[in-house]
Amino acid sequence: VQLQASGGGLVQAGDSLTLACEASTRVDSDAVMGWFRQAPGKEREFVAAIRLGGTNKFYSDSVKGRSTTSRDNTKNAMYLQLNSLQSEDTAVYYCATGQWNRRSVTFETDYEYWGQGTQVTVSS
Repeated sequence: VQLQASGGGLVQAGDSLTLACEASTRVDSDAVMGWFRQAPGKEREFVAAIRLGGTNKFYSDSVKGRSTTSRDNTKNAMYLQLNSLQSEDTAVYYCATGQWNRRSVTFETDYEYWGQGTQVTVSS
């Protein structure tokens, strides 16, 4: 499975942005698709995830309440809307997918396939 993340760019603090992740092939019907980000000089961290076979959605504390993840199974795609963007949101955003394991979605090891990332830069 190849994943392509898109939608990043340069935005102003307080703006909104929607990132998209499209899979090259049909993703398993009960997979989980997630978003991670890596800021300069920091480790990659979990942002959000969605289970394709259910209604489960997960968010990190850093984006909870100002972000929404959604999916379009017909397009093998997942989306992440980020609102009230802050300079701390500046990072490369990666999407990933893996089998739903019922235990965790926040670790990189929960995912098998990764996209190349899209840069989000928030200017204040």
